[in-house]
Amino acid sequence: MAEPPPLREPAPVRHLARITDIALATLTLVFFIAVALAAGVHTPRQGTYPLALLLGALLLVRHRWPMTVLLLSIGGIFAYHLTGHWSPAGWIWPAAVAYFTAATTPRVRWVAAIGLAQLVYSAVDFRWALDTNPTRYVLHVAGEGLLLAILIAAGLAYAAAMRWRERLRETDSRARAAEERLRVSHEVHDIIAHTLAVVGVQLNVAADTLQEDPTAAAAALRLAKDVRNRAMTDLRSLVAVLRDNPADTAPQADLASLDTLIADARAAGLEVTLDEHGDRAAIPAVLAIALYRVVQESLANALKHAGASKAEVTIGYQPRSITVEITDDGRSAPGGAEATEGHGLAGMRERVSALGGALTAGPIAGGGFAVRADIPVAGSTA
Repeated sequence: MAEPPPLREPAPVRHLARITDIALATLTLVFFIAVALAAGVHTPRQGTYPLALLLGALLLVRHRWPMTVLLLSIGGIFAYHLTGHWSPAGWIWPAAVAYFTAATTPRVRWVAAIGLAQLVYSAVDFRWALDTNPTRYVLHVAGEGLLLAILIAAGLAYAAAMRWRERLRETDSRARAAEERLRVSHEVHDIIAHTLAVVGVQLNVAADTLQEDPTAAAAALRLAKDVRNRAMTDLRSLVAVLRDNPADTAPQADLASLDTLIADARAAGLEVTLDEHGDRAAIPAVLAIALYRVVQESLANALKHAGASKAEVTIGYQPRSITVEITDDGRSAPGGAEATEGHGLAGMRERVSALGGALTAGPIAGGGFAVRADIPVAGSTA
């Protein structure tokens, strides 16, 4: 089965990311201007406003071009300082979001090198404070260095968290694929078991009547051929699930095919009575497939193993649950002992349990065997 394509973020997540970018751009623009005005910048239109607009606008495309946004932000800050403008916001903070975003990419070493170069230039540019206020100089350089380290560390942590989330999503996708393979294996077993049981009976009929009644033998062979053809169609649809493009798979057998299943069993010599209560059409598809497979496996066992001549299928379609019971008059274990649970019965039990239901199977008083499954309807209220 082909690996699933990378999952796209849901629309609400993408919208939230866009809103976050706009909010960060607005915050950068407003805060940079507010700090400059509060610090006594008298001509903000000559440098403060253009730089604030540039820094804010670049953040709107930070996810698409993170390194370009960082380099352009730093270039704008250098141009601002080199043209004689002063900003109390420093060199690092105006590009804080750009540093964080670039640090989430694989080029984090380049981000650190760029930040270190900017930090060194900041220390050289602010060296005039050494003579008048050394403490202020140390706090300024150390503060910008600490901010740079925090931004890069936060970017690395965020990137690691995103990679971990992606691995969890991939693991979950692989688990769903494994569950699908297990479901297909159950379907294949059920189809093959039922087909072999019906075809085997018809071949025996053909062999017994070939000399005395060629017409009956031919009819038995035609029925065996029809059952075999339907089984091949089902198997091809299931095998397609394991291929790269499952779009061409045919619908799985469900309750709509129940009448054909009963007719096949009757043609194979098993007198089957079907008793249904409720609306078959209202049953969800996944439950319908499970019910069909339980009936199919039970009738196949009655034909192949129990040597039964009669079987009764009773299905109750209720709003909150569905009950199916299959009884036959075949051979049961000596002394009423529990029958050995084979792959078919185990597969039925797993299928029903996966839907939150329960399955019981065993001999019944007076001879015969019974299989009963109770499956809740998803979304029903108690």
